[in-house]
Amino acid sequence: MRRLIIVLAVFFAAAISAGAAGDGFLKGKILKIDKEVIAERGGSNMSMSLSGISTSNTISLLDVERALDKAAKDDKIAMVYINYDHFSAGISSMEEIRHYLGKIRAAGKPVIAWGASLSNASYYLASVSDRVFLHPKGGGSLTGLGSTQFFVKDLLDTLGVGVQLIRHGKYKSAGEMYIRNDISPENRLQYEEMMGSIWSTVTEAIAISRGKTPAEINGIADNLRTGTAQTWLDLGLVDGLKYRDEMEQYLCHLFGTTDPDDVKTVSLRKYVSNLDKGSASRKVAVIYASGEIVRSGSGVAGEKLAAVIAKVRADSTIKAVVFRVNSPGGEVVAADMIRREIELLMKDKPVFASYGAYAASGGYLISAGCNRIFTDNTTLTGSIGVFGMIPNLGNAIRKNLKVNPVTIGTNAHSGMGSGMEPLSPEEEAWYQEEIEGIYDDFVGVVANGRNMSKEAVDEIAQGRVWTGRDALGIGLADEVAPLYDVVIKAAESLGPMKTLPRIETYPVKKKNSFPLSSLGDEGDKDSPLVILKKQVTEPGFKAIARMPYVTID
Repeated sequence: MRRLIIVLAVFFAAAISAGAAGDGFLKGKILKIDKEVIAERGGSNMSMSLSGISTSNTISLLDVERALDKAAKDDKIAMVYINYDHFSAGISSMEEIRHYLGKIRAAGKPVIAWGASLSNASYYLASVSDRVFLHPKGGGSLTGLGSTQFFVKDLLDTLGVGVQLIRHGKYKSAGEMYIRNDISPENRLQYEEMMGSIWSTVTEAIAISRGKTPAEINGIADNLRTGTAQTWLDLGLVDGLKYRDEMEQYLCHLFGTTDPDDVKTVSLRKYVSNLDKGSASRKVAVIYASGEIVRSGSGVAGEKLAAVIAKVRADSTIKAVVFRVNSPGGEVVAADMIRREIELLMKDKPVFASYGAYAASGGYLISAGCNRIFTDNTTLTGSIGVFGMIPNLGNAIRKNLKVNPVTIGTNAHSGMGSGMEPLSPEEEAWYQEEIEGIYDDFVGVVANGRNMSKEAVDEIAQGRVWTGRDALGIGLADEVAPLYDVVIKAAESLGPMKTLPRIETYPVKKKNSFPLSSLGDEGDKDSPLVILKKQVTEPGFKAIARMPYVTID
């Protein structure tokens, strides 16, 4: 079988070299993917740093998928060329883009990749190509996934800061870093299995594309066999080493010319700008929930998004909805505002959930009731659990500032949650009861939405994070499919299609938006220290449905 794969690969490589047109050469344009940053929504963004204010233009993932889907059927597009050095997207986005590049290959159109630096992510994307080339002096490493977590209890103890974590779910580890100085066994287990699942998706895809086995790919990673460009070539991970001018000559050869001016190209951005708007008679809305769920402010603002969903429900021209979730979760009340509006929306229109990089905790809660749930293999989802944190800064203020805070109240527990004194056993029990009630409601929502018993949901819940790949087997998702495929499925659910649907995206994206994350450390809404700062500067207890902090390199 292995020999057959190699023979077929050699035969197909020869077919590419000969070309696909009647006279032996390719006809049409090259769709060129180079120097593009792909984001969930795309658009013009302004950012600020010490060097000044800058703007950037990103392309939305949905538009990229629509463009690649069209290119597979477009007679004017002969092939796709990717410069993987200048390609920026998350791993779940790469998984979806890889799907459409595969459709282009299946249509008999070559996909060629070239660059100077390969990594886990860039090679995952590039390996789907018919031919992968590398700069002769380039290289890189294939090492597997790694994640670093920081535990700050010892630092907080030194400062005199106390944190009381109240939670349901032995895997609900989002606040664990404040109360421990090392990872818990449960958290270690879920991270090992979660990263292992993601890496299995990557290695299996690479292995299929390159005619190898996952074991061979893991052997290369475990033994640090990649490095220089020559090692990548010797291992059969790339097909050749070429300088930029040699790549230019290679492309000319495919089109039967020696003059680069004879080879016509169209950039991905230009191709996207000419996409068909679709038929207004079959309008599909894509509603984005991207970011941390909050009551108000930056992120997925519960009240604002709920109002947007209500507007879509009232629009009779919109026939179906795709609810695109890319959120690690957040504040429970805000999430429930969104969930309720999705529930009402489903009474009028079919609503399909589409998961991006994250659809976890509150991100899962808001979408659990959708008609169908579509995910990527590499999506992080589940994390069905609840926690709340109460910081105690009184001792830190006394120790470091030599200031003595004194709390005065009318009743025995008037100062509860002020952040100045630790909770009494009675107060902690009161909060725990609130958490238990919210968790029970959460499990009930999932059970009702997924047609499962509460006992079955509780067994796979407990705050545990699953990949989309694993979520399929435990009933948390229905199917693996990229965003644009989900849009088409939503349109097809209305009946036979003669034309493509008109797509409208919500919330309406403002031009020159100023993302909070561009402000550096203080603006990083996902930073653990910033989350703790929020708890300090906004006294009181907030139940939070959020997945653990995840940084996977």
